[in-house]
Amino acid sequence: MRLTLHTDYALRVLVHVGRHKGDLVTINEIAECYGISKNHLTKVVHQLGRSGYLETVRGKYGGVRLLKQPEEVKLGQFIRETEDDFALVRCMRCDSPDECRLNGDCIARDALSSGLSAFFKVLDDYTLADMLNSERCAAE
Repeated sequence: MRLTLHTDYALRVLVHVGRHKGDLVTINEIAECYGISKNHLTKVVHQLGRSGYLETVRGKYGGVRLLKQPEEVKLGQFIRETEDDFALVRCMRCDSPDECRLNGDCIARDALSSGLSAFFKVLDDYTLADMLNSERCAAE
């Protein structure tokens, strides 16, 4: 499974903003820090604001800050909200398993579904706070 750039950027935004503990951070600051296009980040930040993760403040002294406590942001749930396609193989997109050309002879669909569930179960054990703590330890 591969996450989209949108999710990658969204995680980076949350980590960067989370490091600033309530202070406003500008999109320009985030863009410079990670070498990401300001236009891309504007879209990501807008979506994070609409989803209730960020407070956005307009104006000359505006910026963004976390709306949720880092301990409340479960990585698994966050990724479920930012990604739109978790079908690892084509048959997982089918409305009916009967559409699979291999019919009942293939266990890949069930195995991959179980693997995807396990992936999210592990991610649900981690929060943005864990990421921020890890970042702090690496910086020391």
